[in-house]
Formats: sequence, structure tokens, C-alpha cells
Amino acid sequence: MDVNSLFSLEGKTALVTGGSRGIGRMIVEGFLGAGAKRVYITARKIEQVTAAAEEMGDRVVAIPMDISTLEGCERLAKEIAEREDKLDILVNNAGAAWGADYLEFPEQGWDKVMDLNVKSLFFLTKALHGPLTAAASSQEPAKVVNIASIDGMRLNSMETYSYQASKAAVIQLTKRMAARLVSDNVYVNAIAPGAFASDMNRAARDHGDALSGGIPAGRIGEAEDMAAAAIYLASRAGDYVIGHTVVVDGGLVHAALPTAGPS
Repeated sequence: MDVNSLFSLEGKTALVTGGSRGIGRMIVEGFLGAGAKRVYITARKIEQVTAAAEEMGDRVVAIPMDISTLEGCERLAKEIAEREDKLDILVNNAGAAWGADYLEFPEQGWDKVMDLNVKSLFFLTKALHGPLTAAASSQEPAKVVNIASIDGMRLNSMETYSYQASKAAVIQLTKRMAARLVSDNVYVNAIAPGAFASDMNRAARDHGDALSGGIPAGRIGEAEDMAAAAIYLASRAGDYVIGHTVVVDGGLVHAALPTAGPS
């Protein structure tokens, strides 16, 4: 058994939405380390996504795009189809969050989050069905990895109503998409990250030491932790995993003991 080949992405082409920073960038750098031939990244801010691609090297190609709308999803899919005959891996990572008091929570904060985190994930994957199925076979399936969150599995203390609802939706949608696309040899899974330092998770970014005490592993996540999970699902190693959400959180969801109540 060649274990190295199990986790190799040699010759593979990938698209990582929101790949210029945070968890998306961790995944891109992991894919490059695993030998990916080319990784496309997209984000709304032109300067940011272009600079990130330049920093990561000539195997990373920036396509600035706002995929919060159906039109943006279809434009991105068209750009990929014009550049590539096939797409081996799609990582639906782009996301948004919104926090506000329950009685003040605005419609904008609901629609923005649900549109990007759920609607765009679905319609971008659908728009890329041609390139994904062109890469797919029973011996080498194409892979879709949706980025959910442990906030879709458990409550947190922040009033991020639409974010938590959207990530729970991603977990369930992953199962339904997996059931449909497996017959096309496109395998769909998800990752539910816990505390990783990013602009979206400022608590982990700015107060990682304080958060670590509540995590069974005793620390927040590192880039290698996220990259490893994504490589696993995207490579031959994950070929028998379909419709699953891999929780990468240092044990917070499944290994944290409840806080003792009053005696």
C-alpha cells in the first residue's frame, strides 16, 4: 500500500471559493503541498485575491468574483469552463456572518448570510456540474467539500442567528447533494471547523489563548489541521467517505464534558 499516494493531489485542478484568506487559504496551501496542479481562488475584493495568488505562487490563479448572487455563480462557472476542461475539486468555502440582538436583527443580516452560505453553495456546485462530471469516474471521483461550522451543530454565546441556521443547513444540504451526485461519481462532504484564527473568527484570532482553555485539545486550530482534513476528503484517502461532515474542532463538539451545574 502506497500511503503517500493516498493523500496526493498530483495533477488535480481545484477551485476554492474565498481562498484568499482564513480557512480558504489554509486549504489552498495544503492542496499545493499535496501536489495540486492548479488551484483557482475567488473572492469579491480584487486587490486581496490577486495579491494572495501572487504570494502563493504560479499554480494559484485568481478570479475576482462576487458569488453572493446566482449571476455571480454562473459567471464564475463560465470562467472555469473557459480555462479548464475539467474540475477535480470544488471547495465551497466563501461565507459571511452577522451578529445582532434578536429584537434588532435585520433582514439584511439574514439574507446576506443565507444567500452566500447556502444558496450560492448550491447554485455554484450546480453550475459547475459539467466540469466536475468531466473529471469524475468510478475509479477517480470528483470531490466537493463544503465548509460548514460547529455552529451548525451546537449553540454559541453570540447572537448570530442566520449564521448558525446557515451552517446547519449546509450540513443537511451536503447529505442531500451527496445522495444525488454520487451516481455522477461526484462525492460531496463537508468540514465543520471549530476555532481557527481568521477575519471571520476574530475571537480565535485575537483571543486564542483565552479560548484554548475551553477546548479539549487545549489550543485553537492551526493551518495544518484544516489543510489535513481538506486533503483527506479531496484525495484518494477519502474516496469511501460520502455525505459526511468531518468535525475539526479539537474535541469541542464530541469530547467536551458539560459544565457542572449547582450541587
